[in-house]
Amino acid sequence: MLYPFKFRAQLFHKLWGGHTIEKWYDHVPADYENVGEAWVISDIEKYPTEVSNGSHAGDSLQDLLEVYMDELVGEKVYEVFGNQFPLLMKFIDASDDLSIQVHPDDEYALENEQSAGKTEMWYVLPSQGKGSIYLGWNQTMNASLIHAAIADGSLAKYLQHMDVKEGDVAFIPAGTVHAMQRDTIVAEIQENSDITYRLYDYNRVGNDGRMRPLKLDKALDVMNYSQTKETTASHPQPVVNGAVNLCKSPYFTANLLTLNRSVQRDYAPLDSFVAFMCVGGEASLTALDCETEDRTVSLKIGEAVLIPAALNDIRIEPKGECKLIEIYID
Repeated sequence: MLYPFKFRAQLFHKLWGGHTIEKWYDHVPADYENVGEAWVISDIEKYPTEVSNGSHAGDSLQDLLEVYMDELVGEKVYEVFGNQFPLLMKFIDASDDLSIQVHPDDEYALENEQSAGKTEMWYVLPSQGKGSIYLGWNQTMNASLIHAAIADGSLAKYLQHMDVKEGDVAFIPAGTVHAMQRDTIVAEIQENSDITYRLYDYNRVGNDGRMRPLKLDKALDVMNYSQTKETTASHPQPVVNGAVNLCKSPYFTANLLTLNRSVQRDYAPLDSFVAFMCVGGEASLTALDCETEDRTVSLKIGEAVLIPAALNDIRIEPKGECKLIEIYID
């Protein structure tokens, strides 16, 4: 039986991880020094999320897809992706700089990695410090200049630097060189891919005592060398008890819901699953057209819920004020 699905987050210790999002979860391994990433809806083969509520508790997202197929994700989505969920949703907590990196597009990733490519979006959450990101080049680049800048440690000076605050949004198409800097926390929505090509990692040493590997040759294959003249970062203004669009792309649509009272959402026209990531406060969601006792789920910051495509009539009741990112494929 279909109902709103919550999942047990996959948690990851990272060399650069922080201590904010780890407070959102009660299953942090005792030997973790930090939690750098929490994957809240994942169909990545090695790290699938499992249902944490209702009669399907313990089943993976892949298990749900194999049973419910288009009823779970929508007919048009299933026609394209089959038994693979098209998106990965996560929270990232950076207390140190992440590597300067780039992701491949679908064509390159399929041919070279047997994977989807990676276009992604960041929604910035509050942090203890002053968050910032790199997003694209500040001048036209070439391979020789990139090699020289990596060798002398000056690569960052060729990147567009942006300070970010809560509510800022960065859309990062495949091929765009980018990085998250220290004291930055984001909710990330991306294609179903775990492919990252590092260009530069500040000569850091990993847990194995060795320099963390780069993938410069592949990075040079897939990157956009042009100056990023039109930034893809923005700060959409919230609409209380309404939806404001954060991103509309061929890969996903994301809206921000800022709520202080009960609202009802009708998803019948979509023919797509709908996912919610909670980025502030708490709420409960009820699938009014669901016939099981599991039709209501609670949601707090750091959690996500997946609404099957077969369920269309959703009531959201905030506890005080809450902020949810609403995600689907249009």
